[in-house]
Amino acid sequence: MEEKLDIELRYEIYQKEPVVQLLFAYNSKLIRQLKTKTAARWSNNMLCWYIPCSQFQPDKFKRDFSENYYLHANSAHASAILSHVKSMVTPDGKIRPNGLFSKPNPDKEEKIAQFKSWMVSKRYSEQTIKVYIQCLQLFFRYFKDKPLESIENDDLVEFNNKYILANGYSYTLQNQVVNALKLFYSRLEGVRLDPAQLERPRPSHPLPNVLSKEEVAAILKACINFKHRSMLCLIYACGLRRGELLNLKPLDIESDRGLLIVRHGKGNKDRIVPISDKTIGMLREYYRMHKPKTWLFEGQFPGEQYSERSLQMVLKHALNLAKIKKPVTLHWLRHSYATHLLENGTDLRYIQELLGHKSSKTTEIYTHVSARSLQKIKSPFDDLNI
Repeated sequence: MEEKLDIELRYEIYQKEPVVQLLFAYNSKLIRQLKTKTAARWSNNMLCWYIPCSQFQPDKFKRDFSENYYLHANSAHASAILSHVKSMVTPDGKIRPNGLFSKPNPDKEEKIAQFKSWMVSKRYSEQTIKVYIQCLQLFFRYFKDKPLESIENDDLVEFNNKYILANGYSYTLQNQVVNALKLFYSRLEGVRLDPAQLERPRPSHPLPNVLSKEEVAAILKACINFKHRSMLCLIYACGLRRGELLNLKPLDIESDRGLLIVRHGKGNKDRIVPISDKTIGMLREYYRMHKPKTWLFEGQFPGEQYSERSLQMVLKHALNLAKIKKPVTLHWLRHSYATHLLENGTDLRYIQELLGHKSSKTTEIYTHVSARSLQKIKSPFDDLNI
C-alpha cells in the first residue's frame, strides 16, 4: 500500500490577504489534484502552493484529501489556522506540531536571522531580503536533517534536480536560490559549501510580452473607474514598474517641468521620466477628485498605500471588460511602452534611461519584438513564381 503523504497547512498573510499555505514534498499527482479540485496557485515569493482564505473550503478540502493524505497544522500557526481551517486534523483527531516542512532547526534559524539583519544593515531592498530568506528556508527545509556545516556543493545539484527541475519550477527560482546561497555562505567560515564554485543555471532569453497600441487602448478605455484608469494609464505612459507606481507621492509629479521622479526604483536608483501634458491633465483631474494625502494612489483609507493585489485585480477586471484573453500582467504595459517607443524611432539609449536599466543589453531585448523593423524584411518566398 502506498504511504500517505503529509500536507502541512499554515495560516499566513500574503500581499495583505489571508491565505492557507500548503507545504509538502513534491508530488506531481497531488499537484494535479490541487489544480483541478481547489483554487490553489503557486507563489514564487512564498515558494509554496497556497489557497486564498476567501476561496478555501475546509470541509470540501478534507473530503477530497484526508483519505489519501495526512492533513496537519504547524504548531506555531495552529491557533490562527484553526480559526480559518476547521477540522484540519489527522485521522486520529490530533494536530501534529511539526510537519514534513517544519522550520529549519534553531541553529539554522538563528543564522538566517543574523543574515537577514546583515542584509537590512547593508540596505538591500525589502523584496530582495524577502526572496533570499524564503529561498534559504526552502533549501534548508529540504535538507532539514543535515547540519548547516555539512551541506556541500553537490547538495545544491541534488536540490536543483530533485526539487526545482522535477517540480518544473522556473529558471528564475533556481537562480534566486543560487544567489541567496552564494551571499549567505560567503559570510560563513568552516563550511563545506564553497560559494565561489556555485554556478548559476544557463540563462533563458524569453522575449518580452508586448501588446499592440489598439489592445492597450482597449484595456485603458475599459476602466470605468477614473482612479483605476489613471493608475493603468500612468504605468503605460511612463513605463513604470508596479512598485514604482504604488510608491509615487504627489510631489513626485513636477508638472511645471513635465517630469515624473521615480524614487528608489529597482536597485535603489532614482530616475526621471518625461510626462506629457495629456498625462498631467489626467492626474490633475484625478487629484481634484480624490485629494490624496500621502501616496499619489491610496487605498480605502486616507494615507494608506494602494495594495499590489488590488492593482492586479484592477487590470484583471479591465481585461475581462475589454474581452482580451491573453494572460496580461501589469509588466506587459511597461514592455509595451518600451517597444512602442522603439517603433516610434526613439533611440535605444534613451529608452534604457527611461526604464532605469543598468545594462543596455537588457533594453536590447525590445529590438527583437519591434514590428517596425521586422515588417521591412522581405521573405524570399515572395520572389517565387508559384
